[in-house]
Amino acid sequence: MAVTIRDVARAAGVHISTVSRAFSAPHLVHAETRAKVLSTAEELGYRPNRAARALITGRTHNIGLIVADIANPFFPPLIKAAESQARMRDHHVFVAETDEDPLVEAELVQALSKQVDGIVLCSPRLNNGAIEQLAREVPLVLVNRRVPGLPSVTMDVAQGAGLAIDHLVADGHRDIALLTGPRGSWTSREQRRAATQAAARSGVRLTVTGPNQPTEEGGIAAAEHVVGSGATAVLTYNDLMAIGLIEGLDRLGTRVPADVSVIGVDDTILGRVTRPRLTTVATPTAAAGRAAVDMLLQHGDDRRTTAQVSLQTELIVRDSTSAPPPRTPPHGHAAAPPAVDGTDGAAAEPRGGAAT
Repeated sequence: MAVTIRDVARAAGVHISTVSRAFSAPHLVHAETRAKVLSTAEELGYRPNRAARALITGRTHNIGLIVADIANPFFPPLIKAAESQARMRDHHVFVAETDEDPLVEAELVQALSKQVDGIVLCSPRLNNGAIEQLAREVPLVLVNRRVPGLPSVTMDVAQGAGLAIDHLVADGHRDIALLTGPRGSWTSREQRRAATQAAARSGVRLTVTGPNQPTEEGGIAAAEHVVGSGATAVLTYNDLMAIGLIEGLDRLGTRVPADVSVIGVDDTILGRVTRPRLTTVATPTAAAGRAAVDMLLQHGDDRRTTAQVSLQTELIVRDSTSAPPPRTPPHGHAAAPPAVDGTDGAAAEPRGGAAT
């Protein structure tokens, strides 16, 4: 026979309403009383009826988590950490992906809004205006995107891009390429801004190529542009592009790092096991997942927040940048005068652009 709320109340020596509040509104119950109720419930094997709780409290204890590409190894650590944090806070997570499509993103937010108490929106592709409109329908916390007035958790990719360029300059590189990400990407713009500043500060040439797909295929496709630019070092938008670029360069007979040094961003597992092992900018994805869940629960608990948290990044030096630049550019290309070429398309995007 199933244990009921009455059984818990009787065993704990409290009123039924106290048991109900201990689960649905814990801040209204004295800490010692709540601990006693929860301990008794655990001993008896009681599990509250979530559907009934939702009818009473108007809260589902569910969270939506929407990511751009679930196959990208950047996202699984974030998803795992967010789910673990939510479970500790007595919430469950519904995960969905947009496949980099802003229209799908808007549809998913609207569909999930009736089933969850709030949504963590990771690397959104929608413009600011659309995100602001959706935030009026359901509490939102953004990851790797900033929109004025909305809570967000970002990873300091600008800091990371600056560290990467400084590392390449210290290795002796004077002709560096930057492979940007998707058109209008917030992260890509941050990387480009910081890389451009670092290159100008050091007096080196920076060739910007993009927009590019944030995938291995995108990196492979960019290999010819890199070789044609004469760059001796490359900073890519993410690890997937870096791994694809290394493959594409190898097909063209260009060795990494003997001919060209390559740096990725994210520090995913693939970068650690590929050969050469990838030098990369480590982003604290798990910490971002936990922080976003905490922020969302605070945001949806009658304490609406507009906090914007930025987490530090770190340069991890491995084998893909272990060699100094060659005496002559790969395939004999002559060095060009200092310049910044290409565009990531940010200027043509709607207000706000996109994220990672």
